Amino acid sequence: MAKNSPAEFLNQVRAEARKIVWPTGSETVRTTIMVLIMTVILCFFFLGIDSVFQFIVSWLTSLAR
Repeated sequence: MAKNSPAEFLNQVRAEARKIVWPTGSETVRTTIMVLIMTVILCFFFLGIDSVFQFIVSWLTSLAR
């Protein structure tokens, strides 16, 4: 692979940076809300799973007494 000069490298970086398409403000807000909703849903899901496993372990340890 051929090495580029630092100036050529910076030109390539600028050219690639011009291709970036940033999300609009409304897209950012919409995505943030979706992430928060999924976080809450997963929080309750893992709380439920953890509670079930806690009950099972408590029940099994009570049998050993």
